[in-house]
Amino acid sequence: MKIRTARPEDLDAISVLLTENALPASDISHELLRDFAVMEGDGGFVVGSVGLERHDSNALLRSLAVAQTVRNAGLGGRLLAHVEGIARDRGISELWLLTTTASDFFRRKGYVDVTRSTAPAKLQTTTQFAQLCPASAVCMRKIVSQC
Repeated sequence: MKIRTARPEDLDAISVLLTENALPASDISHELLRDFAVMEGDGGFVVGSVGLERHDSNALLRSLAVAQTVRNAGLGGRLLAHVEGIARDRGISELWLLTTTASDFFRRKGYVDVTRSTAPAKLQTTTQFAQLCPASAVCMRKIVSQC
């Protein structure tokens, strides 16, 4: 399986994958896809996704999802490591995320729980923070690059 930059024609497949994983998909747009990556399985089918929503030197980690048919093979970790590398290459110092189901996974990957109100103001105004993720979602942060 290979990881590649998402293309506009991947939007529908990413939306289906996110919906199947009970993740928000309504605000994923062609513009947002420029900072997304997908994992292709056999036959070129999208079996995983991950993205960044950049705001200055911070980014919201978005849409880390793996198809149920290929779970438990380390693909989520591979996608996460890939997007963290992209973040460092683009000068992003901190990654932030909201999760209702995967906090243990992210803790194992070095993310720490933080109070939602400590997130940068620009992140707090995103659709994900302001509308799509419930107040009960765990807010997490990881420093990926020291400026």
